[in-house]
Amino acid sequence: MSEHDFKTSQLLFGGDYNPEQWLDYPEILERDIELFKQAGINTVTMGMFSWSRLEPEEGQYHVQWLLDIVDRLYQNGIYTILGTPSGARPNWLARQYPQVLRVDSMRRRNLFGGRQNHCYTSPDYRKKVWEINRLLGEKIGTHPGVILLHLSNEYGGDCHCPLCQAAFRNWLKEKYGTIQELNRRWNTEFWSHTYQSFDQIESPSPLGEMMLHALTLDWKRFVTDQTADFARMEKEALYAGGCKKPVTSNFMDDFDGLNYRKFKDVIDVASWDSYPEWHRKPEKETAVETAMQHDFMRSLLKKPHLMMESSPSSTNWQDVSKLRKPGVIRAASLQAVAHGSDSALYFQLRQSRGASEKFHGAVIDHYGGEDTRVYREVCETGQALEALSELTQTSVHAQAAVVYDTENRWAVLDAQGPRNIGMPYKDTAVKMYSAIRRQGLNTDIIDMEDPLDGYQIVLIPMAYLFHADFEQKVRNFVENGGIAVMTFWSGIVDDTDACFLGGTPHSLMDVFGLRSTEIDGLYDGEENSAAPVKGNSLGLDRTYTCRNLCELVKTSGAEVLMEYEKDFYQGLPVLTRHAFGKGKAFYVCADMEQAFYTDVLTRIIKQENVSTPMEQIPDGIEVSTRESSEYLYTFVQNFNHEPVSVSLPEPAVLWFGTETKGTVPEYGTVVYRTKK
Repeated sequence: MSEHDFKTSQLLFGGDYNPEQWLDYPEILERDIELFKQAGINTVTMGMFSWSRLEPEEGQYHVQWLLDIVDRLYQNGIYTILGTPSGARPNWLARQYPQVLRVDSMRRRNLFGGRQNHCYTSPDYRKKVWEINRLLGEKIGTHPGVILLHLSNEYGGDCHCPLCQAAFRNWLKEKYGTIQELNRRWNTEFWSHTYQSFDQIESPSPLGEMMLHALTLDWKRFVTDQTADFARMEKEALYAGGCKKPVTSNFMDDFDGLNYRKFKDVIDVASWDSYPEWHRKPEKETAVETAMQHDFMRSLLKKPHLMMESSPSSTNWQDVSKLRKPGVIRAASLQAVAHGSDSALYFQLRQSRGASEKFHGAVIDHYGGEDTRVYREVCETGQALEALSELTQTSVHAQAAVVYDTENRWAVLDAQGPRNIGMPYKDTAVKMYSAIRRQGLNTDIIDMEDPLDGYQIVLIPMAYLFHADFEQKVRNFVENGGIAVMTFWSGIVDDTDACFLGGTPHSLMDVFGLRSTEIDGLYDGEENSAAPVKGNSLGLDRTYTCRNLCELVKTSGAEVLMEYEKDFYQGLPVLTRHAFGKGKAFYVCADMEQAFYTDVLTRIIKQENVSTPMEQIPDGIEVSTRESSEYLYTFVQNFNHEPVSVSLPEPAVLWFGTETKGTVPEYGTVVYRTKK
């Protein structure tokens, strides 16, 4: 973690602003400031797509226009998050330095166009990015109106050019030392694919090797490392210009192209772009998935994060450009704050006139007036955030964690068995997360590199690939009194996707009191069910449906709580419980429905006396807490289409929002404050 911590005395409100598109309309730029102030907007993000305006020809810099706008906004109480323009290069750069253009897995080099399609390895690209970043750091980054530095825009993608091939081989050589060790770890005897030297290795390609899963895993790790190194270079260039402000980069929603946890030593505050498809399915389901992403981002650095982008209206790139219904803009923004964000920022502040994003929602649309529904709702949201400014002195304390690991996800989806489509890794993680959040427990989203100390309960969905000594962490956690709930298809392979010998879950069979013997992949539409064992210690009393995967286990000390109802494995365990050391280890053998996880975790939490903020939380109600040294703030949000009554124990006092006898309105948010 960097020494440059980001702190703010107000919740940031505003978003992406592209004044370079309006320099020929000074009256619009002035009007924007009026509208920003009226809406309570206190922060804008600028510069990410300004390279061709900042440097229209190589070495000819024009930065005064941006400095003037930063200064003018600052004079009006509006701060700037300064973006670096590396996400979209100017045309002259691609023509004069063709090696900056990315090569795809089919070994085809891109033409100029688009964004985030350059080579992160290219010395030419790194040099030009260094130069423009250093200049921005020197000329603009030191301005008192700049509060945060924003690296590029949504890093992503990989390049397969000769430069990247050479860098990948060097990366492998540093990791494995010898080609013999690489062959051993990658199991290259398979299909007679043994390498005689590192020079023979190519990145994965449909034209070549795709079946060595360790190759695919290591390529993804290399791409992450190379991208993080590029981001680090961008930060160093800004700092070389004399600007030492905190740094962020906007990550994407549930993006598995990069392992974002490898950026923890580059950024000072985590931020992300939130674009859920509200109204495609029940809002309470969308709210759960969005909450999980907020918790993921907050958990990266274990401190408040930022919602860097969200849409105040429809998007332009989703399958259907659905409008946000009245109340959703405010609800989504306050949900971010409830989960630890110190901001609610939008893309975009003023709608573009042309090109790709001309119909993407904006605070100020093409009409340009203040009498629009969206602008009115943005103003209401700004008022709410101003009233909640006290929360910038708070943090989120999590009692629970879900292990949602990017490297494991890569491996699960590439494993070639027991299902090649529909592997329910994300679905299982979301179901477990939803179940624990139904109890109002703040929940961190962590990976296997993170420590488990400090949590009361840890949920471990489909931990197929063990790395970072994870099995020992689980053992220690349970032995010292923790509650672990792990599912099927866990502890199967090591960090190079080589199967463990001697039984699975690897090194945890004694902890969970069982051994996995087989796993059955179910066809789409095929089901089994789990029935409670009479007199089970959790008091489970109903039957639940399972799909996709059914694991068969042999117990060795674990109590069987539920059993399969049919097929040749009728009567075998579906849910087990095992006491180990001072703790408990539960194992879920099948891909169970949501109701199963909700009921099971409700009973575990009650039985183990885990403290919750509310005794009964209705469906569609989300409860979260933030705390300072003096107060506990409890958020209660209603994502139902009708008002819902809730009951909070004394001595909580209504601090924010409106309720009537404990009834929270549709899309409503109330915050209770309790003296600690």
